Amino acid sequence: MRINLSPLFTEDPLTVSKQGDALTINGEVFDFSDLPDGATIQNGYVTKVIPFDWIVGPVSRIDGELHLTLVLPHGPNPSQAVAFPDPIADPADGEIQLPRDPEPEEEDHVEA
Repeated sequence: MRINLSPLFTEDPLTVSKQGDALTINGEVFDFSDLPDGATIQNGYVTKVIPFDWIVGPVSRIDGELHLTLVLPHGPNPSQAVAFPDPIADPADGEIQLPRDPEPEEEDHVEA
């Protein structure tokens, strides 16, 4: 599986896990195991197959490997690693660690 990431400024949370050719995106399972080699599912073609909010573009199987692009949510000032993320190649089954910036720390204001 090869997952490209498309950064987007949004406060919506995203959690993704993988089990074989199935992705669980924010708790909803999308199983692509029936997608044959050389086939492509166009985004929007089958609304129940591709979640518009998180998968952008087509899902294809090329030489036996799934290829897809996920939205990568980020805050107002993303780091280089989040603004220009590397693709995720051959992720292991389980939770997929997406590039994230640390939460901003609250500043303590001391009055004099």
